[in-house]
Amino acid sequence: MVLDKDTAKKTAELLLQINAIKLNPENPFSWASGWKSPIYCDNRILLSYPSIRTYIREEIGKQVESLYGKPDVIAGVATGAIGIGMLVAEYLGLPFIYVRPEPKSHGRQNQIEGYLEANQTVVVIEDLISTGKSSLNAVDALKESGAIIKGMVAIFTYGFDIANKNFEDKNIDLHTLSDYEHLVQRASETNYIKKEQLNTLMEWRKNPSQWQP
Repeated sequence: MVLDKDTAKKTAELLLQINAIKLNPENPFSWASGWKSPIYCDNRILLSYPSIRTYIREEIGKQVESLYGKPDVIAGVATGAIGIGMLVAEYLGLPFIYVRPEPKSHGRQNQIEGYLEANQTVVVIEDLISTGKSSLNAVDALKESGAIIKGMVAIFTYGFDIANKNFEDKNIDLHTLSDYEHLVQRASETNYIKKEQLNTLMEWRKNPSQWQP
């Protein structure tokens, strides 16, 4: 759920500006899931742009405070949200931890890196929500360690029905700075995409797992 429309528009514009989000309906990307997609999102690139990472850090930080007050800990989901999660924690003056997709196979075999006490409140930071599976896997790991999850704030979501259902099933509150609708709208307004490309992007969004170029 997008909290503020102006923030959603500006975030989408900034991500397009630095090519963190690439749109290529004519030559689709292949996702790890096997899906074909006319869009690819890599928000980690924003860490290379000081003014943009500062904007994202502050907007996420403000939303965390507005929605949840100050939690005990900020958690980033590895690997994409480690950088931005740490920046948000710094902005809020809070401890930071991050969650691996699975426990390490050596050493202490940690899945959660950093110091976390049982019953501490945690807000999880993500860079991108697709199906929500990896994000919710991190939530499960935190809960197993005794954390109390207040919610999750992400930079961007595709807004898939399956993601919405997954978050509802786990009863996890999700908010994002921007989403697919605002991205496509901004891309169209700024002539980043042509009208026929817009139609392709909207068609893909209806049934992404079955879409073929």
